[in-house]
Amino acid sequence: MRICLTPAGNESGTFDETNYLEIDDDAEILQGFGRPSDETLLHLSIYRLRPKARCILYSHSVWGTLLADRLYAEGSIKLTGYEVIKGIADVANYDHTETIPIIENSHDHIAQSHVIENVVRDAGNIHGIFIRKHGLFTWGETVAETRRHVEIFEHLFEIQERSQNHLR
Repeated sequence: MRICLTPAGNESGTFDETNYLEIDDDAEILQGFGRPSDETLLHLSIYRLRPKARCILYSHSVWGTLLADRLYAEGSIKLTGYEVIKGIADVANYDHTETIPIIENSHDHIAQSHVIENVVRDAGNIHGIFIRKHGLFTWGETVAETRRHVEIFEHLFEIQERSQNHLR
């Protein structure tokens, strides 16, 4: 397996084709400059278990972080009932419940990559994982599909968290 990823510490809004690292499935750099991010092993775990995933994006979601922290004891964020959910790959209707597992953050990325492998293997057809107090990993077959997943999840995280706060 060979993947391209962004080097650690670069502003993602300034990337062009020269700002990527090509690595192998052992996270060894094959081409490019810089160092892989600390989360590279997490990306590799997802790519290994989701062969249709051709793109993984990571976002630091404000609403998702609040929601994942609040729902951590339940183990996942469950999203359902909104028309926009049909924009997620392989989802046909808004009654679908999309489950996003929440895992604990860790500085031990080797151990965390094993947790992600177990979650992805056991969770069925999920499209994202939230790392508590950190952010969302989501994937798709294309960059456009993956961006759409991020946008949908962000939208639904905000709705869910705002509606919860409104009930208090």
